[in-house]
Amino acid sequence: MKAVILAGGFGKRLRPLTDDKPKPLVEIAGKPILEWQIIWLKSFGISSFFILAGYRKDVLIEWVSKNQERLGVSIAIMTEEEPLGTGGAIKRLKDFISEEFIVTNGDILTNLDVSRIKLNECIVGIALVPLRSPYGVVQIDKDGKVTRFVEKPILKEYWINAGVYLMKPEIFEYLPEKGDIEKTTFPLLAEKGLLKGVTFENVYWRSIDTIKDYEEASVEIPEIFKKV
Repeated sequence: MKAVILAGGFGKRLRPLTDDKPKPLVEIAGKPILEWQIIWLKSFGISSFFILAGYRKDVLIEWVSKNQERLGVSIAIMTEEEPLGTGGAIKRLKDFISEEFIVTNGDILTNLDVSRIKLNECIVGIALVPLRSPYGVVQIDKDGKVTRFVEKPILKEYWINAGVYLMKPEIFEYLPEKGDIEKTTFPLLAEKGLLKGVTFENVYWRSIDTIKDYEEASVEIPEIFKKV
């Protein structure tokens, strides 16, 4: 199975860390996000990767040329001259992929088991993880007295898109030439009953969107990946 990593974004909220590099090359605990992703996916037998690059693609190309042999994987980079959105970027792989494949956003860190995503009659399977509150929560009793403070609890009644997908090659028929899959393709597939959600509890998942995410993940990741 092949994996596609979406790496075209500007990473504006991570500046100055992304002033001279794309977000997937921001280092977390001594390794770029991209390397942690390769380590994660290799643990499920995936060794062939496509990286869809945009912003600072030159830096990404140089990093791959120096590191793919060390990592024991095959990496092909497809670049774009103008932003095509996630859908437009993936669509360009139509002639290169003919079997089910994994797609992941280039700014997430996780250890979820991608082999659990099964499609059956669906075209796309989305990994879903519980929502973590960005704020601490205050619990009160019936009289309004504070009983407990809970720091950023997991809200298990709400599920969010983890940015990890399993796709059949039929997906190329539904992708736009330009645009994001979340806004174009996924709503259409949901209407047709061709989009499946697979829930993951008790897994590590974090999107590296801000400096605070970067700082917290730098502490968490070594423990999460020490057995991989």
